[in-house]
Amino acid sequence: MTVKIDNCIDIVKEDDKVICPSARVPYYPLVVKRGRGAIIEDVDGNNYIDLLSSAAALNTGHTHPKVVDAIIKQAKEFIHYTPAYMYHESLVKLAKELIDITPGHFNKKVAFGLSGSDANDGVIKLARAYTGRSKIITYIQSYHGSTYGAISMSALSLNMRRKIGPLVPDIHHIPYPDCYRCLFDKNEEICDLECLKLLENDFKHYIPIEEVAAIVIEPIAGDAGLVIPPKKYIDKLYSLCKEYQILFVSEEVQQGFGRTGKWFGINHFDIEPDIVVMAKSIASGMPMSAIVAKEEIMQSMGAPAHLFTMGGNPIACRAALATIEVIKEENLINHSKELGEYVKERFNEMKDKYSLIGDVRGLGLSIGVDLVKDRDTKEKAQNAAAKICYRCWEKGVLLTFFSNSVLRIQPPLVINKEQIDKALNIIEESINEYINGHIPDEVLEIAKGW
Repeated sequence: MTVKIDNCIDIVKEDDKVICPSARVPYYPLVVKRGRGAIIEDVDGNNYIDLLSSAAALNTGHTHPKVVDAIIKQAKEFIHYTPAYMYHESLVKLAKELIDITPGHFNKKVAFGLSGSDANDGVIKLARAYTGRSKIITYIQSYHGSTYGAISMSALSLNMRRKIGPLVPDIHHIPYPDCYRCLFDKNEEICDLECLKLLENDFKHYIPIEEVAAIVIEPIAGDAGLVIPPKKYIDKLYSLCKEYQILFVSEEVQQGFGRTGKWFGINHFDIEPDIVVMAKSIASGMPMSAIVAKEEIMQSMGAPAHLFTMGGNPIACRAALATIEVIKEENLINHSKELGEYVKERFNEMKDKYSLIGDVRGLGLSIGVDLVKDRDTKEKAQNAAAKICYRCWEKGVLLTFFSNSVLRIQPPLVINKEQIDKALNIIEESINEYINGHIPDEVLEIAKGW
């Protein structure tokens, strides 16, 4: 039985009249009314199992009681007074917590903002100020946000770049180490890190290595389709950075706060980055970002080079402190690891049955299911992804896709096995309905995707 959407449709139509289209990537006409844990209710009273977590921003789930209580208590005291001029206790407490949980046995400081975008802009400024160098290197298919610096760092969608140039100069992009779709048609056994040799070749011919301030890498490339680089690549890249005094920046906006089965994605590689970038799930839905970096890097800029009137909002700080408490007290990092392994096992069982699934990959509850038209060519099956996600929504599961064809499995870390099993069963049902031609092409007029 499909979901009734009359009221949702009315609101969506009104939304289309007043909201800028550049601010939304459409999948289906869901209008959220309330959320609890891993469940979302729409304005028509339909319930959905959430496998998106508001783009991986709600690791503690929807309206976690401890987070809600922290927000209410702080709001009754004072809502905001800008840390640009004054001080408040929760800002200091949160900074200490972030310094404690981020990797690196050295003195650190914290800079707060409102989104992953502004945090990535801050990285450009800090890297250039500290090193005295201008060049920033990041990756093709990376997404770092939508402010000018973040767009300049990103290389995922031409729609982000059309008509708005010139962008921030001296930012260079290199291929991400995607072992499933290797540019050199190698496998792990015969890989000689040819993709990293491309960077070394760039250094020889057009990027003076002594002018490179930082290399910014997602330890798991989120919007590229949850691609995990081989450890030997990260090790070699890190060594290169250390040899040439280039800052190694771990961009954790999507993968931080227990999402991957560790506090941060870079923890899987035993690396101590110079800078860690975080946002999204840091405050369980409240607008906040943070840069945690070596003290000497943070000392390289003076005010007001990177401050925001609303940055470090005390309500957001209290929500973030509660978020960290919940992750620790409810053992969500280990839960993410264990349940994530189970989810991958279930998808690999589906892979054995359906040639549509080309690859299953991920860490913790950050899992990508890569749909292909042909396993040999690995051609992306975008229409399949769009139709399957739409049908899942009709059946009560919030599922999206990115990188054209990769199903995005990033539920709240509080999701339980019963909920995940029900969602996985619905996904498999929807895959079968797609294969049997039971999902109409009209769906593609709505489900555009990322």
